[in-house]
Amino acid sequence: MEMKKRVSLELRHRSPTEVQELFLDNCRSSEGKIEGITDEFSNLELLSLINVGLTSVADLPKLDKLKKLELSDNRISGGLEVLAERLVNLTHLNLSGNKFKDISTLEPLKKLPQLKSLDLFNCEVTNLADYRESIFKLLPQLTYLDGYDIDDCEASDSDGDVVEDEDEEEGESEDFEEEEEEDEEDVVAEEDNDDDSDSADEDGEVNGDVDSEDDEDEDEDDEEDGDEDSSPAKGEKRKRDPEDDDEEEEEDD
Repeated sequence: MEMKKRVSLELRHRSPTEVQELFLDNCRSSEGKIEGITDEFSNLELLSLINVGLTSVADLPKLDKLKKLELSDNRISGGLEVLAERLVNLTHLNLSGNKFKDISTLEPLKKLPQLKSLDLFNCEVTNLADYRESIFKLLPQLTYLDGYDIDDCEASDSDGDVVEDEDEEEGESEDFEEEEEEDEEDVVAEEDNDDDSDSADEDGEVNGDVDSEDDEDEDEDDEEDGDEDSSPAKGEKRKRDPEDDDEEEEEDD
């Protein structure tokens, strides 16, 4: 896709003044030049032109608010004076994968007082002896070169570190609260178990007393039933034995 058409698509019915970030990566530039970007993008803060076949930045408009410019994986070898003239507030510049061979080609960047980060990965200039020392000497305003400061400390986001520390503290407090909740739950569970066992013992004792009384009542009933069975029922005549009849006949004689 051509760069002009890509710019139109990225606008999405907005005016150029409304755009703060513009990504045109992997589109095609015409004759290695920037197209479709004008000074109407007055509020643009980030412009990304990665792998678009650029050989020159001569057609870059004046963008006073631009802070980050991505130009990696192109074929630029010089002409950085334009950046110093038109991007006065630039803080981050990525020139990785371009055709810079000599330290002198980077001298125009001295006129960018806000420049804090510069990337030159995969450029021939990085193979020079004392490359890092030479760049930091040439551009004293730099904080990071290829992601590391002059003491070889890796670039870090101070705000991100603060947020991370806060997250860790929050995580620790949450873990502590969870442990307290678990301890409370264990205590409650133990109390519940004690209450259950106590009530079970009480129930057992009460039930045992009731059961023993019931057993005693049943035994007494059984004994009474046995006595009643052994004695004749009321109103029932006692059977006469044959021997009693013989005795009565002899007395009559």
